[in-house]
Amino acid sequence: MNRHAMHYLSPLRSCRAAVIALACAAALPLTACQQPAESPPLEGAQIGGPFTLIDKAGKTVRWDDFKGRWRIVYFGYTFCPDACPMDVQQMMRGFRKFEQEHADKAAKVQPIFITIDPARDTPAVVGQWTAAFSPRLLGLTGTKQQVDVAVKAFAAYYRRGEDTPGGYLMDHSRIAYLMDPDGKPIAMLPVDQSGDAVAAELAKWVR
Repeated sequence: MNRHAMHYLSPLRSCRAAVIALACAAALPLTACQQPAESPPLEGAQIGGPFTLIDKAGKTVRWDDFKGRWRIVYFGYTFCPDACPMDVQQMMRGFRKFEQEHADKAAKVQPIFITIDPARDTPAVVGQWTAAFSPRLLGLTGTKQQVDVAVKAFAAYYRRGEDTPGGYLMDHSRIAYLMDPDGKPIAMLPVDQSGDAVAAELAKWVR
């Protein structure tokens, strides 16, 4: 917004503030004095949907199994040399801080890591990798077809990258989605910033 627009809007804002103040002073219902709640950044986005994967024990896990719980969903792979470990570390560091400050709300949240490299990320490998970050982090894998269904549902991206002496790399999106108890997208957690930023975003939206 330019300065001229801000100049012309300022009297309207002052007038609106005065009306709200008068309404509160007149003891009108509390709802008349409250500002509109901020809408979730991802409200209405076509992100999330059914999938069927398996956990570290080889047990089938479906998206609907988490109905009624908040969810954090991150796509990556365990052989990732840098990005995934850093993102997941900040994600779980933020979650731990949120858990310490809001234990009751954190109990309703399930952090989930979904591999985009099922050829190497077996249930055992994913389970061991996620456990290094937190026992609360659920690692999921499956067949390539099963993983692709989840990737498409969450508008994520991946492709096989360049070969390396140790195997190969994977190019992929780096997003930690916060989903509500109905499985609808709420926000992208700032895993590229810090654990504190992640904790603050969780505290802002999880109810």
